[in-house]
Amino acid sequence: MWLQAYFSLYDNVPLPVTRDHRSTDQDVDAYVYRVLITIDDMLSPVELDVLSEEDLQLKNELELLVERLKENNVDLHRPALESLRTLIRTSTSSMTSVPKPLKFLRPHYATVTEIYESWPESDNKLFLADILSVLAMTYEEGKRDSLKYRLKGLREDPGSWGHEYVRHLSTEIGQEYEYRQENELPSEDLMTLALEIVPFFLKHNAEADAVDLLLELEAIEKLPDFVDKDTYARVCLYMVSCVNLLVPPDDVAFLRTAHAIYRKENKFTEAVSLAIRLGDYDLIREDFDAAGELDEQQIALPIEDDKIQDILNNTHLTKHFIALAKELDVLEPKTPEDIYKSHLENIRPGFSSGSVDSARQNLASTFVNAFVNAGFGNDKLISIDDGNAWIYKNKDNGMLSAAASIGLIMLWDVDAGLAQLDKYLYSTEDYIKAGALLAIGLVNTGVRNENDPAFALLSEHIEGAASSNMRICTIVGLGMAYAGSKRADVRDLLLPLVSDTTLTMEVASLAALSLGLVFAGDCNGDITSTILQTMMERDDSQLKETWGRFMGLGLALLYLGKQDAAEVTLETLKAIEHPLSKQVAVLVEICSYAVQNMLHLCNDHLDKDKEDDLYQAFAVLGVALIAMGEDIGAEMALRSFNHLMHYGEPVIRRAVPLAIGLLCASNPLLNVLETLSKYSHENDTDVAINAIFAMGLVGAGTNNARLAQMLRQLASYYHKEPNCLFMVRISQGLLHMGKGTISINPYHSDRQLMSPVGIAGLLTTLIAFTDVKMLILGRYHWFLYYLVTSMYPRFLITLDENLNSLPVTVRVGQAVDIVGQAGRPKTITGFQTHSTPVLLAHSERAELAIEEYISLSHVLEGFVLLRKNPDFMEEVKD
Repeated sequence: MWLQAYFSLYDNVPLPVTRDHRSTDQDVDAYVYRVLITIDDMLSPVELDVLSEEDLQLKNELELLVERLKENNVDLHRPALESLRTLIRTSTSSMTSVPKPLKFLRPHYATVTEIYESWPESDNKLFLADILSVLAMTYEEGKRDSLKYRLKGLREDPGSWGHEYVRHLSTEIGQEYEYRQENELPSEDLMTLALEIVPFFLKHNAEADAVDLLLELEAIEKLPDFVDKDTYARVCLYMVSCVNLLVPPDDVAFLRTAHAIYRKENKFTEAVSLAIRLGDYDLIREDFDAAGELDEQQIALPIEDDKIQDILNNTHLTKHFIALAKELDVLEPKTPEDIYKSHLENIRPGFSSGSVDSARQNLASTFVNAFVNAGFGNDKLISIDDGNAWIYKNKDNGMLSAAASIGLIMLWDVDAGLAQLDKYLYSTEDYIKAGALLAIGLVNTGVRNENDPAFALLSEHIEGAASSNMRICTIVGLGMAYAGSKRADVRDLLLPLVSDTTLTMEVASLAALSLGLVFAGDCNGDITSTILQTMMERDDSQLKETWGRFMGLGLALLYLGKQDAAEVTLETLKAIEHPLSKQVAVLVEICSYAVQNMLHLCNDHLDKDKEDDLYQAFAVLGVALIAMGEDIGAEMALRSFNHLMHYGEPVIRRAVPLAIGLLCASNPLLNVLETLSKYSHENDTDVAINAIFAMGLVGAGTNNARLAQMLRQLASYYHKEPNCLFMVRISQGLLHMGKGTISINPYHSDRQLMSPVGIAGLLTTLIAFTDVKMLILGRYHWFLYYLVTSMYPRFLITLDENLNSLPVTVRVGQAVDIVGQAGRPKTITGFQTHSTPVLLAHSERAELAIEEYISLSHVLEGFVLLRKNPDFMEEVKD
């Protein structure tokens, strides 16, 4: 009998259908409920003597009550209804069975419905409607009878009938609302009922159901009225975690609602992080001012305006970074050979890959030295007394990159960096002077100085540069130094270079790119119109140059994360009759995230001789860019890349490793490393080179031992291939970036916030790799320095209220997703206890291990202010 019931389920119980915007928890619960009911129906022929004595008595009592409702004597109706209500409400059931009163009354549902229709309007009829609403849960699916009779009933508290009834009712409300919206019918009664149900959900730890219900009714802005100090944390955590899965405008509505809840509960650090995510500067200012107005006993910011300015300018970043290096004992500079470990490479004698003093190997060592010693202010190649000797071991543009590497070594230390660079500005070699100008931009990246030395030193070389290299390095240096600052004077300086058609495409495109970095995500109208106008006025031969893609990237960066704001620009691009317009349109789409068709673009099989297919490479990068910062999307993107690698055209296959590197920057997942290792042995050299570089991106700043071993093996494998070996060395430098203290992942604050300039720098470098032979392996290897905008220490440093270092004990472990979990689950697992400052890996999270201090930030990451806990009682020691 059980087997017969089991095998009949497929014919009797349809699978739950997923609705848009809605968690399917309720659908699954309803599905399980219908399965139980169906099994009960299958087993209904069981003889009555199988029922226990109590069940038989209950069944007879319920049937008697139904018979009484049929009688004409109205005086019997009320007691019968009261008894039915009592029996239904007091019935108990396990998780795997339907309550017995509902099961025994199910055959009488049609009869009770007829009784209801025959009764005249009265309180008894309203009472019966309430009971029918509960019975309808077990009857025909899809008719929404529970809701129908609920709206006709006495409108008692829906929670009095139990949690399952309320969940079922909320499901039907969502379905009915959708039906009425399609048919343009009023829905005020549904809204009223929903607002009765929401408090019940919040009170009974079903915050997700409350949020889902209001989302379906397009009334999420009403939620703050029902949330209190006991429920706000779980509600907001669920809402923020849903944002990545929602489509506009629901995603923005969720963020604004969560922000309103945090403000209501005076949780200002959480509120301001959401304001930053929204990109609403007025909201950020409101949160900041409101926090300052709070009573001193609460969470007022205990710092003066000048100290706030120092924090915003990252003035003390280099001081704390050096202190971290001393604490971790990594202050001693490292040489490239310390990184290569050539003695471990399995190469036959006479074929050594590292000892040959070639210009290409010296150039690789220049970059490795710069990345490994970045931010430490000293090294063993260039910043020493005989540093000039190393610069002259390079050729032409290699000298440029060598001089520029000083800026990376002195990163964030503006005063010391400029003092070190001063002598190179007076060099007789144009390449060295150009490198020094680029270094000025590098050393100022990520910090602001009140004297504004970068603008003062670089602006004079925009027009009066002695060579094209100096002008180009000045333009690039300005873009890096003021990335994200939205400085009007930088715009006024660079914009004429974009519009001047007498200048080379190289100068105009790099000026547009620098403007994109400076105004990332700003949607600046003047810059947009100038770039579009220039693209229309330039000759086709100029637009075909490799540099055209960087002019398009500069335009795209203006719309980073702005979604629908890019629509007008996209329409304008359609008017430009050149293949470049398609490339730029794809770049604008992937940066604005207003796109779902990137994979469709990759499906096209184009004849390269007849059509330009570069836009497909950008589309592949777009898949990674859109999926970044969101685990489910990232996993799906990796699967898609696997298919593209198997079936895609060469231009797509070359872009796939770059996209993987972007997706998993500074996050060396084992399966990703294995995949890239396989791609690094491809017959197509471009694919192999891109895969090797992607391995460096994935492991950047992690010192991952497995990846280090893989790269040493690749150095042995490619010891006769100078280009591939050059890229292996670059990846080794990236892997040990900042001696393992610096990350390039553009997501921070528990991966909730994105750094626009971090994304911009990564994307610029990867776009350069779409023509790796001309740019990175040619004269323009300095494009690798664009990574500097995404470089930031992956530390946790705790400070007291005077901004002095305050070592405390913290637990560091793997972050755990606790969204929707009951109780107070642990947010980290497998933790170790350390004293600050400490380093945090990509998926790690920290929490205070002592109660003596209270964190003023909700995320322990980067710099964190601590305050003495006024309620802390120190244990008395004997």
